[in-house]
Formats: sequence, C-alpha cells, structure tokens
Amino acid sequence: MVILGAGPAGLVLGNLLRDRGIDCVILERAERAHVQTRARAGFLAAATVRTLEAHGLAEGLRRGGRTHSTCEFRTEDGRFRLDYSGLGRGERHTVYPQQSLVTDLLTRFLARGGRIDFATEAIAVQDADGDRPSVTVREADGRPGRWHARYVAGCDGRYGAARRSLPPGSVRRYHCDHDVTWLGLLAEAPPSLDAVGYAVHGRGFAGHMARTSDVTRYYLQYERGTAADAWSEERIWDELELRMRAARYGPLRRGRIVRRAVVDLESDVLEPLRHGALFLVGDAAGLISPAAAKGANLAVLEASILAQALADDLRHDDRAGLDAYSARCLAYIWRAQEFSHWMIRLLHGPSGADPAAPFHESLRRSRLGSLRTSRSRQDWFAEHYVGV
Repeated sequence: MVILGAGPAGLVLGNLLRDRGIDCVILERAERAHVQTRARAGFLAAATVRTLEAHGLAEGLRRGGRTHSTCEFRTEDGRFRLDYSGLGRGERHTVYPQQSLVTDLLTRFLARGGRIDFATEAIAVQDADGDRPSVTVREADGRPGRWHARYVAGCDGRYGAARRSLPPGSVRRYHCDHDVTWLGLLAEAPPSLDAVGYAVHGRGFAGHMARTSDVTRYYLQYERGTAADAWSEERIWDELELRMRAARYGPLRRGRIVRRAVVDLESDVLEPLRHGALFLVGDAAGLISPAAAKGANLAVLEASILAQALADDLRHDDRAGLDAYSARCLAYIWRAQEFSHWMIRLLHGPSGADPAAPFHESLRRSRLGSLRTSRSRQDWFAEHYVGV
C-alpha cells in the first residue's frame, strides 16, 4: 500500500494498516519539521476520539487534550450559551492541537517500523485501473523515482497527485464558493472565554477558539483579496473587540499574533472516491469549510473505514468493503457539508449588494432566535456540531 500524504488521514490509515499487519509506505512532500508544526484545527469529535482510543493512538490526547462542550453566540440581540454535552447525543469535543495529534501519530508509526519518505513529492498515480498501479515521485535528492503497490490511498489534499491523476470524465466535482473570507489568527494569548465564541456583527463575523491555556485561535471575516498582513496587530485586536462586543461582555486578553492566514470558505466534493486501485481520503475526497470543524474528523473516519475494507480484502479476499467505500464515505461527507453550510449562513450576513439582503438577514436572525429558544433545534445543533 502506498499512502500519499502524512496528515491525519494518511497517518491514521498507516497506523491502522500496520496494526493489521499490512505493509505500507507514506510519501510526504514536506519536511518532517513542517509536518509536525502545521497549525490546523484542534476540535476532535467524540467518534474520532473513540477511534483513536480503540487503536492505541490516544496516549498524547489523554495527557494533553481538554474536553469542551460549550459555545457562546453574541449577536445584536444579546448573547446566549449552549452546553451541548447535555443536548443531542450528549457528546463533547476534545480540544487537542492538530500538530500535536500528527506528531503522536507520526511517532507511533515510525516506532512500530513504519516508513515515511519526507521531502518526496508524488507526481502522478499511474495504471490505477490495472493490477499493479504505480506512483511516480521526485525523491528528496531531486531524482525521479517510482513506487508500485496493490493499492494507493490519496491522502494528499485538494491539490495533490491523487486528484491530478484522475482520468478526465471519471469524476463529478461539486463545488461551492460561499463568498466569505476569513482572516485566521493564532495568538500567544490565554483564552478570553471558557467557550467557543461566535460573534455575529454588522461589520462581519468574529470567532474565538481556545487551543491551549496560552494560545487562542481567532477568526475575522475579511474583505476578499486583502493580504494577510494588511492590518496591524492593534487594528486586528480592536476589530475583534468591537465585533465580539468586548465593551459589553468584557475585554479580550491580548497577545502577540504569531500566525495569520487568509481563508476563502469553499466546499468541494468529488464523486466517486474510488478509481480502480486509487482511493481518495480526507481533503482529497472532499474539502469542507472550517465553519463547523469537520475536516480532520472526516479524515479520521474515512481512514478507519478504508483500513478495515483493505484488511478484509487483503486478508480475507472480501472486497465488499472496498466496493462500498465511496458511497459509505460520501454519505458522511454530505451530511457534514449540509451542517457546515447551515453554520455559514447562520454566522454571516448577506452581501449588501444583494437586493434580497434584508430578507436573508431577517431569516438569519430568526435562525439564531430559534437556536436560542427551541430545545428541538438545540438537540439538532448538538448532534450535528459534535457528530461526523
């Protein structure tokens, strides 16, 4: 088995295959240090934690993870909180920085004899419809190379070799640009709320997500096309305080902003997810906006489904799981996409250029009001917010 990409999808898949005695190699285009320091989402769903625990991959998570179950909405109509651990299925998130999880998974994979070739760029997957697919690569020293395997897992993201290698006309792409842009920020500052904060404001959305006791992630809705470094730190903090209504609910705890990134909120799904011996996993299968924190959780779920299906085929000559892989994963992906789309519409006002903007703005306020007062809506929210 050749696995493209050493993110959560590739590393979970590699570890689960090693547990089942299936030989595999992971090819990663970045250096190891970069892989272990990429700051990404940190909210793990209960099902994700159960999967990691069941396979002995949660030791670091148990030491350093923090359970979390509260979100706070701040709007022009006031603020309200939801303790979602008492709603829906009664589940919580575990906050654990993705770079820490990746480091844990990577360390365990290598300690158990797994092989990862870093700084190795996959160029193309070839002969996926045959019995002996191959992956052409550019090795770390710049020389060309080729890997052969029974199966290839494309865990290398939206722009990776797996997607590029799909035959023309073999896949249907579903894409949505939500016309919303965020400035993602990582600040060396203690959390200012003991909850995930969602602030809806006339000037745009602002979000607060704790990562550790001294690091907090913030988001600001941002004008598309504006460079990440266009605003000074003082302007950023002032804007966060304005949108989060700090004058009314208490000041934010400021600190040095150590990372910035502009994120255009998009959704992107491919169908099917299997092409002969090539399987798409994680962001290669479907890109989801960060509004609902589903990306890493979907990646772990898909990797676990594929690992079991591969084990059934390679050890028991049972191909039913591989044949069902695409349809099974797409059902989860579309459910997550639906909730993500609902969250985007909940948190962001319509464009002022839209002649129907007043109508859509009133709908958004009604949705927030329903979430504040309706137990059935709160149960629905909790089930989809934590679930995958």
